[in-house]
This record gives sequence, C-alpha cells and structure tokens, in this order.
Amino acid sequence: MALEEYVGSIVLYVDGQEIEVTDIRPQTNTGRKLVKTMNRTGRAKGFAKGIAEHQLQITVVMPKNVAQPDWDEMEGAKLTTMDMDGNPLYSYLDCFTTQTGEQYTVDNEARRDITIQSLRKVQG
Repeated sequence: MALEEYVGSIVLYVDGQEIEVTDIRPQTNTGRKLVKTMNRTGRAKGFAKGIAEHQLQITVVMPKNVAQPDWDEMEGAKLTTMDMDGNPLYSYLDCFTTQTGEQYTVDNEARRDITIQSLRKVQG
C-alpha cells in the first residue's frame, strides 16, 4: 500500500499580499432548510434550497514593522488559501470584515482575530 500525502499547513493571501496567519476556520452554510410536513410517515420529506453563506474566522499575528491590511475597513477583498507547494485550494471573493478583536497573553505573541464574510467561494 502506497503512502498518501495530505494537505498540511496553508498560506493565506489577501489581495496578493501574504499574511502571517496562525489559524483559519472557513465555514459554509449551504442555506438548505428541512421542510417538515404533516404526513402518515411522521418524518420530513425533503428540503428547500436557500442562499449559501461563507464565513472565515482567521487569527493573524501582529508584526511590528510589516504593513498589514486595514482589517476594519476591508471590503471587496480576495482571500486565497494555498498549500505549501503554492497550489491554490480555495479563493473567497468579495470579502468584507464583520468583526475584529485583539488578544494579548503572557506566553504568546499578540494576535488579531478577524471574522470575514465572503459572497463567493471558488475552488482552485
């Protein structure tokens, strides 16, 4: 049996600028809803399509002498995740920030937590 190689760490780009990220959690809500009906079987019979939503929660470090995007004002941005070989995994288009926060702890570097909504997600 041959060994399989899997995607490990990723690289995040925001409008072409590489960002030092420690954590990224993309999440898609498909928008589908369960349709419950009253029937003899006593179970749902299907679903209704809805509008998909794409949300990313990312944690970035706060470098001292490197320009970072203005996260609070980000609108219409493109976020791309790539594997370590430079192959694009997903691109999130028309992104805008909905929340930002900062985190300072005694044992770790200063970090910024950002919640981003995307209007479109494309593979590759």
